[in-house]
Amino acid sequence: MKMELIQPFINSADAVLAESMQCETRVGDVSMEEETYRRKGVAAIIEITGDIEGRIILDTDPVTAMQIAKHLAGGDVEASDDLVRETVCELANMVIGNAVTSLNDQGFRFKIAPPELHTAEQGLSGSEETEALVMCFETPKGSVYMNIAMRYNRRRKEERSGAVVA
Repeated sequence: MKMELIQPFINSADAVLAESMQCETRVGDVSMEEETYRRKGVAAIIEITGDIEGRIILDTDPVTAMQIAKHLAGGDVEASDDLVRETVCELANMVIGNAVTSLNDQGFRFKIAPPELHTAEQGLSGSEETEALVMCFETPKGSVYMNIAMRYNRRRKEERSGAVVA
């Protein structure tokens, strides 16, 4: 996996989490996975297609998701299941929004699907071509996990390597 593809997502997640929760974040565990991803709790997935393709999953355990939703809603409201899910999707949307600006500035062209709840207990394994980077961002409210699986589109990869088509 190329750092130029994933670094914008890492930077964006760190900034969005710190800004929205008004706290410091720390990158905890980082791993490369070809195994099947197991959801931690409340998760949002965003698909990307175009010059680069793949998906990003923002995931957190239910207690942490509830704490984040309460914090963002003002702290003294009862966070419903719907509010918690919407909060995780909105965090994913903000992370992606910041990251794609950077990738667009680098000349990549792609389409972003709106965030959706990722409800499968497991699934979405990486492959030899698209391994997944899983990062844990530790915050005072709990841990937020980001699973990034990105690769160059085959056509774009050939263009980048200077392949000549006869």
